[in-house]
Amino acid sequence: MDFDANIENLRLAFWNILLTAGPVLAVALAVGLLIGILQAATSINEATLSFVPKLAVVLMTMALASGFMLTVMTDYFLTIFETIALIR
Repeated sequence: MDFDANIENLRLAFWNILLTAGPVLAVALAVGLLIGILQAATSINEATLSFVPKLAVVLMTMALASGFMLTVMTDYFLTIFETIALIR
């Protein structure tokens, strides 16, 4: 494999990481920010108040986006296995 092919594989890997983990991380960030603003506005400093809703929303997001994430990862791994098969 030449250098350009390696860079292309790395770019493809990073793009798939963004596609699979990005939505879940974005939702966790948004929920954390909203709960942080709510806690700052009401002066409530309870640790479970920030953890439990974020956990519930992240799990729900993972459940809703699991089909999309599985499709993206399956396509990526098929591409990688085809690339490996062509190396000889």
